[in-house]
Amino acid sequence: MSQDFSDETHQNLLSRIPQCTGRPVSDWLQAVDDGPAFFRFEERVSWLRGEHNLAYGHAKAIVHEHDLRRGRAARKY
Repeated sequence: MSQDFSDETHQNLLSRIPQCTGRPVSDWLQAVDDGPAFFRFEERVSWLRGEHNLAYGHAKAIVHEHDLRRGRAARKY
């Protein structure tokens, strides 16, 4: 499972992340890069939520964006 919401919702979530978290999306993408080497989408979402106290939607949007930028979004988890 990589994304259950529309592209528009994804973009809206991404645009609110800096305001809600105090950090730009690029910092969160780097956190995923620097974090544990989880392969599964939901493991990375859970790690962001637990380690950084992110809301589920924000964590999911970050991981999805990470996958999009890394060319892995087409994989099925």
